[in-house]
Amino acid sequence: MSLAAIFVFLLVSALQLLDRYLSLARKRGSHTDEQLKLRLEIKQLLKEADQLSTPSTFAQAAKLKRLAAAKEKELAKIQEQDIKGKQSLYDQYGRLLLITKVLIYAVFVLWFWSTPVTTVPQHLLQPFGKMFSWRGADSATGHVVVGVLPWIFLASRVSKLLCQKFDFILLRP
Repeated sequence: MSLAAIFVFLLVSALQLLDRYLSLARKRGSHTDEQLKLRLEIKQLLKEADQLSTPSTFAQAAKLKRLAAAKEKELAKIQEQDIKGKQSLYDQYGRLLLITKVLIYAVFVLWFWSTPVTTVPQHLLQPFGKMFSWRGADSATGHVVVGVLPWIFLASRVSKLLCQKFDFILLRP
């Protein structure tokens, strides 16, 4: 029975990891070569404009700043188009992942409805033992029998916490 609990936990964790990866990919986005090239051009134009700080070169500096502003508008337009296209793709993947989660959780509920997922010592679930117990405690061993719904809930919460901690470790500067 404990293998079933591990299997459920690993599958729920994998789904949470995919969900977290999808949300991070949505936040980060991607930068195309064209966007990187425009950023470098803008940086170079502003650098040249800053070097032209004397009154005799004011017109040249203003012209470079206007050119940099035009390139920034072009970059913003490209990024907006890129975001619109990728947002719909991320939404489709998000819907597919949600449907997959619902189907897998439904299969687990149907599979383990009449049997417990695992049994654990009663002292491990001390304050919440009644919430997680399926049919109470086993009188022979004193272990609590855990049902599928509380186990899926617990596995999803724990795996979500682990994904957040894992992201924190990876994203630390």
